[in-house]
Formats: sequence, structure tokens, C-alpha cells
Amino acid sequence: MPDWNEESKYQGLIAGVDEAGRGPWAGPVVAATVVFYTRHINPTLINSLNDSKKLSAKKREELYELLKQEAQNGKLNYGIGEASAQEIDDMNILQATFLAMRRAVEKLPKLPDMAIIDGNRLPKTFPCPCKTLIKGDATSYSVAAASIMAKVYRDRLMTELAQKYPFYGFEKNAGYGTKAHIEGLKKYGITPEHRQSYRPIAKIISHSAS
Repeated sequence: MPDWNEESKYQGLIAGVDEAGRGPWAGPVVAATVVFYTRHINPTLINSLNDSKKLSAKKREELYELLKQEAQNGKLNYGIGEASAQEIDDMNILQATFLAMRRAVEKLPKLPDMAIIDGNRLPKTFPCPCKTLIKGDATSYSVAAASIMAKVYRDRLMTELAQKYPFYGFEKNAGYGTKAHIEGLKKYGITPEHRQSYRPIAKIISHSAS
């Protein structure tokens, strides 16, 4: 379970940073950052924070709303950034993820003194000092909160895209390559939200061109 140990190593404002959506075939990659101003947080929230992948969709939604509520209460702040499918194709998924992370941090009212980034890859350029933390979403409250913000925000975004592109099951698969998604691609082709640099999508494009 997460705790405050990592945040305690630094002085000033400490941000957790995480992303959602590196693997899907469609939609943007989304990053979120969360800065806690106090450790006196809603007990339901703090006792439930964890890696978003370990939580049910219903629980993630509940915690997302609690995080927004605590932000309104002045106990934390957050930023959310995206990089589009086009940007992913232009610069590759890793660099697009870093771009989304930069955009998220730059939305904070004040840049943090340290950003703890989930994973083991450090951006070469970042708007503030940063470090990586492997499995940070399972060990740091700030990173766990960021993982939930990014995941829920992106899932909601993909549900909206499903209304615009109703044949791919985005509301259920969030852009991953499920059977329904593949069937939609076979029947209707790709959309502007598909990542053309991803092998399954590139294969469909080449087949339709031949």
C-alpha cells in the first residue's frame, strides 16, 4: 500500500505524476499530477489510494471525485495533460507520454520542487526537478492519486469518443485491441483517433491500400 515515505525525502511542493493509455490503439495518452498540501486528507480517500489498476472502475470513480473535492477544499491540487494520437505517431509513445506529463505539471498553479514520476524512464527536459519511482503508483500517495486521476479522466474521454465513433467499443475497451474493436476496424476502417504508428493499425492501413 502507498505511504508518504517518498514524499518525506524532499522539501517543498512534491508532485506525483503518472499516465494512462500507453498501450491502446486509439485515443490520447493522458498524464496527471497531484500535489498534496497537507497530510490531513479525507480518511476514505487516503485509506483507499492505490495503483489504479488494482481498483475497480467504481472505486476509481469514487476516489476521483474525492480527489476533486479535496482540491476544492484546498488540500491538494492537480493537473491533467494529454498528447493526441497524432502526436504519438509523430514522436513515439514514450516522448508523447513525457509531453503529456509536462503539460500536466505546467497546469499546476505553482511548479513543484520535485516531481515523482512512476516508472523507470526520466524525461530529458521537464519544467521542474524530477525523479523516477518504479511501481510508484503502489508505493507513493501522490503517484497513486495521479494514476487514478489519469485513468478515470481518460476512461471518460474514451466514453465521449465512443459517441462520435460508435463502432469500436471505446466506452468498454478504452481503445485497447479487443474483439469488438478489431471487428469495428475490419468493417469501418480507422478513425483520426487511431494511432497509425501502432503495428495492428499500420497493418490495417497497408491491407486497405493494397
